[in-house]
Amino acid sequence: MPGLTAYCGLQYIGQPREGETVVVSGAAGAVGTVVGQIAKLRGCRVVGIAGSDEKTAYLQNDLGFDAAINYKTIENMSQALAAACPAGVDIYFDNVGGEISDAVYTLLNKFARIAICGQIALYNATTRPTGPRVEPILLTKSALMKGFIVGDYAAHFGEAAKELANWLKAGKLQYEEHVVEGFDKLPQAFFGLFRGENTGKLLVKVAAYSK
Repeated sequence: MPGLTAYCGLQYIGQPREGETVVVSGAAGAVGTVVGQIAKLRGCRVVGIAGSDEKTAYLQNDLGFDAAINYKTIENMSQALAAACPAGVDIYFDNVGGEISDAVYTLLNKFARIAICGQIALYNATTRPTGPRVEPILLTKSALMKGFIVGDYAAHFGEAAKELANWLKAGKLQYEEHVVEGFDKLPQAFFGLFRGENTGKLLVKVAAYSK
């Protein structure tokens, strides 16, 4: 499912073109890692935002992202993004929302596309957050913002699975799994997801398989 989500959101909302700049928030997660790799295969410049130096190193050194930003240690996200995206942002694949997205919006190019896949920064908010109003930016930049659920693109799953499988077999696509051992660790794993402890897909191994 993460691969299909990444493919469909980027392909049908982002519509990447060679030479464009793609920013991915939550870039070290199961969806974000695949989005970035597909964008590179499409000839784009890719900038990932993640929550540790280990994750940003993984994005750049292992997955080929052009730049990666640790949002937990950077002092000024807007300045860091501007340095990483000297030609502005053409596509934003948003898994996070919140202040990170606010910073990305200021760099949108004309006719930019924004795929809203997740808003994990806001899921546990106890009050309605306030922030910059994005509508004036979307208006003046003639930008597209669209939220989606992977099932919206079920008609394209066959095509997506075939291309993803071909990339995987050719060694052009990598994936990572973060496995937590034991059914009793389910709560720990769940809260770890919101703390950003995982790289790639977070899984809980209930028990060893036996025939």
